[in-house]
Amino acid sequence: MAPPLAFSPGTSGTMANMFACSFIFRKKTYDEEFHRLDASIDAYAQSLDGYIGVDRWFSEDGKAQNSVYYWRDMDAVSVFARFPDHLEAKEKYAQWYEGYQIVISEVTASYGDGNIPHVTAGFNLR
Repeated sequence: MAPPLAFSPGTSGTMANMFACSFIFRKKTYDEEFHRLDASIDAYAQSLDGYIGVDRWFSEDGKAQNSVYYWRDMDAVSVFARFPDHLEAKEKYAQWYEGYQIVISEVTASYGDGNIPHVTAGFNLR
């Protein structure tokens, strides 16, 4: 496990932030095409230089999900957004989702005591 991030509020200096792209959705039924595209998109994201990781959260009933992809910069987000399989999945979303929301946020800090593993643990934001 990576060491906890050394950051405290009020730290001065230049910050090299990261970006979090949250894909929040309520699912319908997945088919073979969905699983093919999903696997391809996930593999492509992981292959990109600016990819940091993904964190997934599910509602208690399992119908809603939030997949948060973390990126080093917006250039990596832009490259990911133009991936042909990603564009195809966006066109066909109504087949698999009741609805969705995208939230893109700049992350300026991530820290904890190290007892909960997280994709951003150890990522130096300075």
